Amino acid sequence: MTRLPHLKQDFTASLVVFLVALPLCVGVAVASGVPAELGLVTGIVGGLVTGALRGSSLQVSGPAAGLTVLVFEAVREFGLPVLGVIVLVTGVLQIAMGVLRLGRWFRAISVSVVEGMLAGIGLVLIAGQLYPALAAEAPDSGPGKIAGLPGAFADALGDGQALASFALGAGTVTVLVLWRRLPARVRAVPGPLAAVGLATLTAFLLDLPVATVEVHGLLDSVRPPSPGAFRELADLGVLGTVVAFTLIASAESLFSAAAVDRLHRGPRTEYNRELIAQGAGNALCGVLGALPMTAVIVRSAANVQAGARTRASRVLHGVWLLLFAALLPGALGHLPIPALAGVLVYSGAKLIPVRALAALWREHRGEALILVVTAVSIVAVSMFEGVLVGMALSVVKTAWEASHLRLEVVDKGAGPVDAVLSGNATFLRLPRILESLEALPQDRPIRLDLSGLHHLDHACRTALEGWAERHSAAGTEPVRVTAPAAGTTGITAA
Repeated sequence: MTRLPHLKQDFTASLVVFLVALPLCVGVAVASGVPAELGLVTGIVGGLVTGALRGSSLQVSGPAAGLTVLVFEAVREFGLPVLGVIVLVTGVLQIAMGVLRLGRWFRAISVSVVEGMLAGIGLVLIAGQLYPALAAEAPDSGPGKIAGLPGAFADALGDGQALASFALGAGTVTVLVLWRRLPARVRAVPGPLAAVGLATLTAFLLDLPVATVEVHGLLDSVRPPSPGAFRELADLGVLGTVVAFTLIASAESLFSAAAVDRLHRGPRTEYNRELIAQGAGNALCGVLGALPMTAVIVRSAANVQAGARTRASRVLHGVWLLLFAALLPGALGHLPIPALAGVLVYSGAKLIPVRALAALWREHRGEALILVVTAVSIVAVSMFEGVLVGMALSVVKTAWEASHLRLEVVDKGAGPVDAVLSGNATFLRLPRILESLEALPQDRPIRLDLSGLHHLDHACRTALEGWAERHSAAGTEPVRVTAPAAGTTGITAA
């Protein structure tokens, strides 16, 4: 017992995490357009493999709602066999990045971009899962999903099966929302399990005409990618998806690790080791043809709150998932799809940082704008392009803020006009510089002092030279400049 001093706490926590993970693993798989058993496979690997490796001691890995939209698009466009190749290569890249000690650089990604990414995923996830809740077929594109919702609701009004399905999904969401307000003894049962369990019982007792999960069997669902599937890596679309999987899965896992570290006082996350652990899990998931994994904050928080103390809790949760998949696979066939859709609608809503966005708008409107544009881009175009748009906006904003520039004009009404530039003169501030300088009197001598500039880029230097030539030609005396522009063509230094 001395080697496992916290076995009791870890054993209890593992059961809680298992009960939370079970409906989420199945729900994510169904929403991703793959057999439900593959979600369990990813959860098992996340527990037995990633859970056993060093990195973050208490966070739990498995299939994540945040990757659902991207996985669905990949399966639809490239097919399930190629998904295994994509996940395998993603895992290899994560291991390489961990070995090269690049894990810390993911912490440099703007929080607004990550939150915008999750918000965009949440919006598409909610819109997409409302269709199975309505027993309807979902459109392929994000804008199509949102635009088609009014028609789907209108069609459901005259369809008894659709109304029963939606009622079950809405009831599941209601249970999840109200669960946290119930007494602590009741909340000992995880909310997702209780919501899906009550929905399953309701559908059975009332004999509701709702769709249930299709069961294929664990071994039948596991299909390693064939050698021919690796030829698809020559496709730029597949490579782009690999990059998107790698960036998003890694960023989400490491941001989750930082959040989990704030929940407990145990060992802190070793980011490079955690990236290697995530990569090892994804590589094995790819070999098995399963879903990609990330660290999942909901399961991780449940693990900490249930009293877990070591990695044993997450390894044991993988054992329980394996036993369930091996001994009770038929139980999956009784789970109503509208209930799983309700769980994912609730999960998608939690990905949208409404309160954080309001606070961000009051304090940092630029960051709030990046968050919103990233989310909208993901909905309007795709996950990968949306993240690239957000990152580009973040870089531009940082460059703009770094270009602090001040122009002070001293005009005594007669004699030379003194113009003093200080700060960083970059091309981003060029319109402002030229507008201010061109407004100076044309019939008086100008003394331009650049000694207060920390940086003067080529674009600004060239523009200043052009302005000086024009002003000198129109005025009575040439523009006189104080360093750092001394000696440049077209400008006479003082």
